[in-house]
Amino acid sequence: MDNTIQIKSISQMSGMKFMIPDYQRGYRWSKKQAEQLLDDVKDFYKVKHADGEFYCLQPIVVKHLDGNEYEVIDGQQRLTTIFIIIKTLSEIIEYVNSEFELYSICYETRPDSEAFLRELDTDDSKKNDCVDFYHMYKVYETVKTWFKEQGKNVSKMDMLKAIIGADDQAVDENIIDKANNVRVIWYEIADSECASTIDIFTRLNIGKIPLTNSELIKALILKRGNFNEQDATLKQIQIASEWNSMEQKLQNDSFWFFIYNTSNVQKYDNRIEYLFDLMSKRTVEDEYYHTFNWFSNKYVKLKKDVDKLWQQVRNYFQTLEEWFENRELYHYIGFLIEYNEEIQTLKEACDTLDKADFVNLFIKSQIRKQLLKCNLNDLGYEDRKEVRKVLLLFNILTVLETKKSDMRFPFNKFKTGNWDIEHICSQTDNYPSSEKDIRKWADDILEYYTEYSEPGKVQEKIDQEEDQNLKNFLEKVLKLKQMEKPIQSEFRDLFDKAQKEIFKDTQTQEKNHISNLALLDSETNRSYGNAFYPIKRKHIIKNDKMGVFVPIVTKNVFLKFYSTKVDEMMYWTETDAKAYFKAMKEKLSEYLPANM
Repeated sequence: MDNTIQIKSISQMSGMKFMIPDYQRGYRWSKKQAEQLLDDVKDFYKVKHADGEFYCLQPIVVKHLDGNEYEVIDGQQRLTTIFIIIKTLSEIIEYVNSEFELYSICYETRPDSEAFLRELDTDDSKKNDCVDFYHMYKVYETVKTWFKEQGKNVSKMDMLKAIIGADDQAVDENIIDKANNVRVIWYEIADSECASTIDIFTRLNIGKIPLTNSELIKALILKRGNFNEQDATLKQIQIASEWNSMEQKLQNDSFWFFIYNTSNVQKYDNRIEYLFDLMSKRTVEDEYYHTFNWFSNKYVKLKKDVDKLWQQVRNYFQTLEEWFENRELYHYIGFLIEYNEEIQTLKEACDTLDKADFVNLFIKSQIRKQLLKCNLNDLGYEDRKEVRKVLLLFNILTVLETKKSDMRFPFNKFKTGNWDIEHICSQTDNYPSSEKDIRKWADDILEYYTEYSEPGKVQEKIDQEEDQNLKNFLEKVLKLKQMEKPIQSEFRDLFDKAQKEIFKDTQTQEKNHISNLALLDSETNRSYGNAFYPIKRKHIIKNDKMGVFVPIVTKNVFLKFYSTKVDEMMYWTETDAKAYFKAMKEKLSEYLPANM
């Protein structure tokens, strides 16, 4: 026998006998947990749903014992609470589902627990006999009080319909429940796994093997019963091998960060689950097992044809792979995903358009929509989100232009790095203020001119400096650095001197304009945010030589690639800024608003 996994309604658990083994703790649900479950069921039944839509509880993991009897490995708290709620409404069961027989629960450590639960509404004499009974009775009272306080806001009949209602209909040789009701993910452990149910319980409850959507889907797809006996092993090996291949590809950060936006609130330890979430169109509002429920329903609609279901998974994944392998699509789609374009929307367009129209009519149109509010002439540091978007696209289009090198923009390095919008040329009115930042500023200046960081070697280099003006300046910077508490007024005098005389800041255009902004990492820009142009340039060149990722446009800026006339490589001038801005507008012209 292989593992059984299915969505089971409470009505399908009619007459079952559940045994809670002694290795599990007793019943401990609180008033708050019980009320939350009641609120959830109420919210569910009060909303109109399509046929067959249901409210899904966490998995119930069981081992079949004999006949209608099961050992509960995980889920006893939920089973007991649902039992108590139904017991509270027992007088109307026959009006809702006359064929339903309330299941029984027996705690192995409390042989009389079955009788206590069965007589919960008629005999409270044993409610204080043990801690389990105490908590069970407290929840029973909570449920009664909840219904009383809800009054006319809640229909007991509708609540019970949502819990034990059923509408079984024969559809295409399958029995499909079209009721809107509460269901559980029923996970029945195969005999071969039952040697140590304590082991399974322990692993589940310490979170080492949580029943994630992807694990449940895998169990659903790889059930031996899905295949002809003679082909079963071969088919299972084939699908498992393809599954592993997909997981390996998704573990490749270059592929993963191409399709995944780091702002996504859903985080994935098991990345293949993201693929399944995409297929099921899971949203933030959806309950935890939405994706498994979707696959389970699809499994039934396809008459349990796993080959067809798996082919849909394979086709979806292959589309993502094709986008990744195609250099043009990789860059365009990577940009759109970074700015929250839904992959489902992209895939639907890809499935309905030929490749040329998909790129030229759809993809490029979506990029234009992203830049619809971007007037480059007015963009500045205060518009950081829009500036970042423009600069990222500028980088991507620049990379795309270098076709012979087959270079690719590394979304993984960009998304996992600390790249932000910073000034190319420092701001004159933005002095570092903390002692830490002032010392960093002094370190940068001294290391830039002396190429050393050790005080002795720095002093030696200063002593050898022939330019007396520069020598005096460096000595004052070293003295500032060595002060126990740097004097702000002395630092500001040195800063102004450095900016106007040493580094000759000649740019007069508005420094917050996009023409003076680039994507810089925090290390290059330094935490005080006001490193001078040649110091930033030195870091950029050093990082590039070491193979550290530097966005191509950022590198071009500090190599003055866009400047038509390069008189001085060490200073960023207004002429440089204008040339950079002109190149930006030309590169983005196809995507900028028509009035730009």
